[in-house]
Amino acid sequence: MEESQRQKKIASVLQRDLVDVLQRAATDGGLKGVLISVTKVSVTVDLSVAKVYLSIFPNDKAQELIEGIKTNTPAIRHELAQRTKNQLRRMPTLDFFIDDSLEYIDNIERSLKGLDNPLKNPDLLDKRNKS
Repeated sequence: MEESQRQKKIASVLQRDLVDVLQRAATDGGLKGVLISVTKVSVTVDLSVAKVYLSIFPNDKAQELIEGIKTNTPAIRHELAQRTKNQLRRMPTLDFFIDDSLEYIDNIERSLKGLDNPLKNPDLLDKRNKS
């Protein structure tokens, strides 16, 4: 089902403000050299839940940062509500996810170039085996 214009508008407002909030929180928290970008925000039809997909660089700190963001979700939601109080009546619940599509694309490119050969390195096949 395609998103309505209202859903798209709310998603773009949330995405723009989330970038500012998360990047400022990262720099205030003493995380130098960490880049947090909001790749996609999708809002449910009833506008009550927003799924936020984050791309975090470097990848080795992604899991640690996403856990910190999830624990601070009420504060982030409050900050967003303050910023969007003239545009939104109710702030949707925020669900954060790691967007690993860039890493996935990089792995595909490495395989196509022959850098990751599963025949020479059988450890790569463990990720692809069906359980």
